[in-house]
Amino acid sequence: MTHTASKERTSLVPKLESSPCLKGERIAFTGILASMTHAQAFELTLQNGGTPSEHVSKQTTMLVVGDEGWPLEDDGQPSVKLQQAERLQATGLEVQVIHESQWLTLLGLTPNEDQQLYTPAMLSSILGISVYVIRGWARAGLIQPVRKVFRLPYFDFREVSSARRLSELLSLGVERKEIEQSLRRLPSVLRGDERPLEQLQILAHRLGVIVRDSIGLKLPKSGQRVFDFEHSEQPVDSCHESKSDLETINLAAFRELRNQPAASDVPAKVDWLVEGCKLYDSGEVNEALEAFRMAAMTTPNNSDVHFQMGECLYRLGNSAAALERYYVSVEQDNEFLEAWTQIGCLHREVNDLEAARMAFLVALDIFPEYPDAHFHLAETLRDLGDIETARQHWQEYLTFDSRGPWADIARQRLK
Repeated sequence: MTHTASKERTSLVPKLESSPCLKGERIAFTGILASMTHAQAFELTLQNGGTPSEHVSKQTTMLVVGDEGWPLEDDGQPSVKLQQAERLQATGLEVQVIHESQWLTLLGLTPNEDQQLYTPAMLSSILGISVYVIRGWARAGLIQPVRKVFRLPYFDFREVSSARRLSELLSLGVERKEIEQSLRRLPSVLRGDERPLEQLQILAHRLGVIVRDSIGLKLPKSGQRVFDFEHSEQPVDSCHESKSDLETINLAAFRELRNQPAASDVPAKVDWLVEGCKLYDSGEVNEALEAFRMAAMTTPNNSDVHFQMGECLYRLGNSAAALERYYVSVEQDNEFLEAWTQIGCLHREVNDLEAARMAFLVALDIFPEYPDAHFHLAETLRDLGDIETARQHWQEYLTFDSRGPWADIARQRLK
């Protein structure tokens, strides 16, 4: 056989190719997708051999639930498509109900949450919620960081978007218990049974997202106290009562401190750092500052205490004193990223741009992948006239965030 004949025969053998990963699948989508629009998801389904569908029917083989919050309708009920899929499952039909992230993995794509992790400041800019509220939610356990770097928490966007979705439902007048019952009816959706019900009771209230602390209930955004009729027989003036109690405890603890040796290892009866955070989250900033001062007496080398004092002083309009406390914080912990960033931001506020630049550079020296520092440094360099170096840091920031207001600013600057 000649070489030519052999080549011709080889060309007649069909080339083996792997089947598209969604071949034979009829796929519907419900809820808001975090990674793309529904139209884009339809196109991606077609490209991978599947058939997209607007509705759930007996021919549906897969329902993809969007990762942007829980799949609840505006009346607080599970989405119609999800209810239909579960009814079909009950009849014996094999309808897979999977998360958007699982669907992306099936397509060989990296799930969005692995790429899009957000610092408190980034979430604040995206959601239009104060960074103080974000931190308060984290302290209350309403959102859980998926990662920590040098104390700095990184959050999955779904955590806060879920809370925002619940707040939207409550503002529409949906009762708290109705939302809880709906979430109990989502056994096939991870977001329905992953979050403890006790946590939902904290999130869900007719007035919006609330937090329960040792004093009672409060609205984290405004700090306003809320009467908890389910856990108290008689309504009381919670704010007045908590302030009175604080003053009593404060005086007693201060007297106790005066009677102790300065370097005593005996722990105080009151954890003033925790108490201060509770007051701070409830909007009682002056009282929180006093609690943090008490904490500084018992643990003068605690960088968290000085950082929190700086936060209080800044919110009270005393930027110079706040800056000094942030410096004390980094003296106690040289790698306190958020403190270095606050130092940079405060220097920038008073137009001390060179000091701001150095603070952001220190933060990046500690952790080169810190997005907040890249963004603020780029803005500072722009003000200093170093546009070329600023461009590098805007571009670097965009590798961490592509959807928020800061990302929009970075893209505008690069143009």
